[in-house]
Amino acid sequence: MLTEAQTQVIQDNHRFRVLRCGRRWGKSTLCAKEIKGLAIYSSVRIAYIAPTIQQARDIMWEMLKKEFAGAILKAVESPSREITVKTITNETSLIQLRGWENIETLRGQAFDLLVLDEVANMKSFWPNWHEILRPTLTDRKGQVLFASTPKGFNHFYELCNKELDDKDFKSFHFTTYDNPYIPVEEIDASKQSLPPESFQQEYMASFQKTQGLVYKEFSRELHIYQELPLSSKFKKIGGIDFGYTNPAAVLDIRTDGDKFFVENEWYKRERTDIQIAEYVAQSHFEAVYPDPESPGAVEELRRARVNVREVVKGKDSIENGIKKIKELLLSRRLKINARCISLISEFEMYSYDDETGEANAKEKPIKANDHALDALRYVVSMMQPIPKPYIDIIWQPKETNPAI
Repeated sequence: MLTEAQTQVIQDNHRFRVLRCGRRWGKSTLCAKEIKGLAIYSSVRIAYIAPTIQQARDIMWEMLKKEFAGAILKAVESPSREITVKTITNETSLIQLRGWENIETLRGQAFDLLVLDEVANMKSFWPNWHEILRPTLTDRKGQVLFASTPKGFNHFYELCNKELDDKDFKSFHFTTYDNPYIPVEEIDASKQSLPPESFQQEYMASFQKTQGLVYKEFSRELHIYQELPLSSKFKKIGGIDFGYTNPAAVLDIRTDGDKFFVENEWYKRERTDIQIAEYVAQSHFEAVYPDPESPGAVEELRRARVNVREVVKGKDSIENGIKKIKELLLSRRLKINARCISLISEFEMYSYDDETGEANAKEKPIKANDHALDALRYVVSMMQPIPKPYIDIIWQPKETNPAI
């Protein structure tokens, strides 16, 4: 039996529903009921998508077989899992289980319903949504149920706010306390044993900054702008991080040498070195700073008559570049345009593999959520001097640190 909160989501008629909920709220049960409710009454095509195909199998396969018991005509278990079921009108519906890591396999298909589970853990969400998934809904005017527990202020945060400017979206927020089948004392026990931020995120479904963040200094309130200040002194500089399987990132940065405004971003997967060079050439940058570890891609830029500047990478280049960006954030000399959603997401996700952070000077960030940040770092590293002794000053108490 559905809970009152689950019923509220099921009965809503918005085309795109975004469910933000705490752990053990009943998200997977709701997803299964949503799929059954559509598939059993009419002939439809549905895809359930989890961050990986293994997660999709572990979460939903047995649950769907139980929901459709007696109506299953065919169940394919490899390589991906699919169920063909009989409808009450003697037609058939197809339900596919897919993993986000192979989202390209859905390109060109058509669906009546997509159910995206654990959306906060899906990398490069917006490009894949716009380029692959959204077109699969066009022919059939399909619907989507997005469901997740938050994980920092990433793309899921943006998704939860889509209802503010798109009438097709509706967001729902429920905590673990909203599941009447979970004993309150069990939730309270977790509250006592977990760090406050973890409890708020995992059980209260509250957006919290990712633990172990590299750029703790970044703030949406302080560092995001809507319109570029008028100034004839700004140069238009490009930062470039190449990629194909991983996204390529090109940042349009306006700077007077002291202040940096990231005005726009180009964040694309499966773009060849030639395609990247064509885009950069058309952007008319005064100069660009590309990743030097891709010499073939850099050569394509030169062939396209782009003004390529040298980027020097050394033993401590990542750590020094991070320090320079932190210094710009602290002095509010680095601003990001609100349209740069991938860069903003990376600022709020780029992290160390534990919480040692700057306490361990040699600790390196996890190599993930860093493509646009790398493009930014190349520009800042080459155009800014090394900051003054940095680690020693930023964490001093205010009364003893005149720099704060």
